[in-house]
Amino acid sequence: MGARIKRDDTVMVVSGNDRGKTGRVLQVLPDKDRVVVEGINLVKKTLRKTQDNPQGGFADIEAPLHISNVLLFGVAVKA
Repeated sequence: MGARIKRDDTVMVVSGNDRGKTGRVLQVLPDKDRVVVEGINLVKKTLRKTQDNPQGGFADIEAPLHISNVLLFGVAVKA
């Protein structure tokens, strides 16, 4: 894997339903060549009823994207 994308980098999605959107990398999964980007590729997850959440419900969570579908955006130089 020749990826230079690291956590907290800003990336832009170049293909898929979220094409053109930008976000911050939350997690990099190098063994699967995937990244999790904040606010991108949201999926609905059902929540079980618990004492903390007696109604249950749905939550939007970020699903991993393949690293080839994102492009490093706005590279900041660290001194």
